[in-house]
Amino acid sequence: MPGQLTIHSDRGSPMVAQNVAQMMAGLGVTKSHSRPKTSNGNPYSESQYKTLKYRHDFPKRFGSLEDARARCTQFFTWYNEEHRHSGIGLHTPYDVHFGLAEQLREMRADVLQAVYAKHAERCVRKPPEPPKVPAAAWINKPAPDGPLIPAQR
Repeated sequence: MPGQLTIHSDRGSPMVAQNVAQMMAGLGVTKSHSRPKTSNGNPYSESQYKTLKYRHDFPKRFGSLEDARARCTQFFTWYNEEHRHSGIGLHTPYDVHFGLAEQLREMRADVLQAVYAKHAERCVRKPPEPPKVPAAAWINKPAPDGPLIPAQR
């Protein structure tokens, strides 16, 4: 809408707080949690950025460009090869990319089954099973017959 003021935010707590929303509405400003023209964003890149930004050891400033590059190289290696992601069944991006996730899931299932056989009393509802590996990961999942459905974070 021409002339309409819109604030695009990252769903951080200040932007979803009720008093901020009420203040913006009172000023005639609409809010959006979707960035314009970014409906096809990469969920892995988004997740990677947030993990980098909010790590406890992320520095406020880097001493030099070389320091920043070294830090990011170390981070990306850890993120892709060691860090397990809930959105991809507690696997690493490396495991998923190279087709190892299903085999690893089966191995985890075997271990969980063995533990269940020894200590079934620890499982109240049903035998444990590892998380499933999703067929796809989305920021904005396309609706079966139409527009994008905004992501829920």
